[in-house]
Amino acid sequence: MKRILILCFLFIASNTIFAQETATKKKTTTAKTELSAAEKEAKQKAANEKRKATIAAKKEAEAKEAEAKAAKQQAANEKRKATIAAKKAAAEKETAEKEAKKATAAAKAEKSKAEKAVTEKTSKAKKEATTTKKTTEKKLRETTEKAPKTPDKVTGEYNGKKVYTGPRGGKYYINKNGNKTYIEN
Repeated sequence: MKRILILCFLFIASNTIFAQETATKKKTTTAKTELSAAEKEAKQKAANEKRKATIAAKKEAEAKEAEAKAAKQQAANEKRKATIAAKKAAAEKETAEKEAKKATAAAKAEKSKAEKAVTEKTSKAKKEATTTKKTTEKKLRETTEKAPKTPDKVTGEYNGKKVYTGPRGGKYYINKNGNKTYIEN
């Protein structure tokens, strides 16, 4: 804009310098040029003010844009933090549930151990009672047969002993006496 005004000013000035006029016309033209110079200065001041106003408006728009970007970035950061916190909470809840399941499984295992120990003791007591009764009544030779070697598949571990799966799907382990002890599912 400024360049255009300067170019126009130079064009007008060159026309007035190279123009061939009479003396009377020169006086009127000088008055006109003075008048036009005042007008030009007023126009230039108005143009300067207009330019300053547009620059200020651009700066305000840029400031608003920067504020909007900052607000969007902050909202995105807060959303990201909220999702991270939700994931952490879900993971903590999941680990707590796993620990609770482990604790209940351990309690069930302890209960089943205690029940098996009680049943083994009662069965031993019954066996002793029956063996003493049998020996008094009849002296029969009693043999305790060991569990035969089985080609059954080893499918896991239970209380530190290998768990076998029989041909019909029953799961058992070999106890310290060498007998099969079946596991209930």
